[in-house]
Amino acid sequence: MPIGTDQTVLYLGLGLMAVVAIITLLLTFFTVQQQTAVVVLRFGRFVRVASAGLNMKVPWIEWAAGWVNLRVQQLDVKVETKTEDNVFVHVVVSVQYFVHPQKVYEAFFKLQSPDQQITSFVFDVVRARVPKIKLDDVFEKKDEIADAVKTELAQLMDDFGYGIVKALVTDIDPDAKVKASMNEINAAQRLRVAASEKGEADRILKVKAAEAEAQSKALQGKGIADQRKAIVDGLRESVSEFQESVPGATAQDVMNLVLMTQYFDTLKELGASSQTNTVLIPHSPGTLSVLASQIRNAMIVADRTRPDIKSGPPAQP
Repeated sequence: MPIGTDQTVLYLGLGLMAVVAIITLLLTFFTVQQQTAVVVLRFGRFVRVASAGLNMKVPWIEWAAGWVNLRVQQLDVKVETKTEDNVFVHVVVSVQYFVHPQKVYEAFFKLQSPDQQITSFVFDVVRARVPKIKLDDVFEKKDEIADAVKTELAQLMDDFGYGIVKALVTDIDPDAKVKASMNEINAAQRLRVAASEKGEADRILKVKAAEAEAQSKALQGKGIADQRKAIVDGLRESVSEFQESVPGATAQDVMNLVLMTQYFDTLKELGASSQTNTVLIPHSPGTLSVLASQIRNAMIVADRTRPDIKSGPPAQP
């Protein structure tokens, strides 16, 4: 049995109503992700802010205009400026910011592009501070620059619903030629310190060597003096023992005997060495008596020429 026109229209109307109901249901409920806020408008006018979870709105009348991220975000701003000593540097400032949950309206409607706004403020603060600081001090005062950026941004961005967590100067990059010059200056300073330390070490070594040599010579002189004293004491004991053993022997006889003994000892030592540069002049052992006489006469003349000894009257014949 064919379906009439009225029934067809009825079926189409029911189907259309079902589709509209489904769409209306879908437009009524919506979900918002965690750390996100959705701005709801009614005919273009702000109504409320929907928080995370399942939310409802009047279908066909209210619309979700947009969402706002409530997480902490970071924006890296690279600023080219110059220092007090006219050196151009690139300063990278990292700004960490977030949207206040109570000021979603201000963040969504008052500020169209927060990144551009923050970048402009960072440029303004950095280019106002760095030109008053020398290049060497920029690295030391980077925390002061970061604090100035944070203070300035916190006051300005609060009206737009944004809060500033931290501002960090993460990089200071001078020109390549300037960096090479700074490295050369640093290397020269280190070389100068090394040379100074090396010179001080050499001086200490020379002083210690001189002190050791002085002590060595002092000990050597003392050894020679002790040796001569021992020789004199030995000769004295030998003369005394010889005079006691040989009655009528004089000190001159003992000295001649000692000289003769040393003479033969010297010849023995020279003959025992195969490599010697000693040249012996022809002589005889009898010359020892002449040598002893010369030594004795020289000692007598030296005693007579001393100014503290007055010569007595000439001897009578």
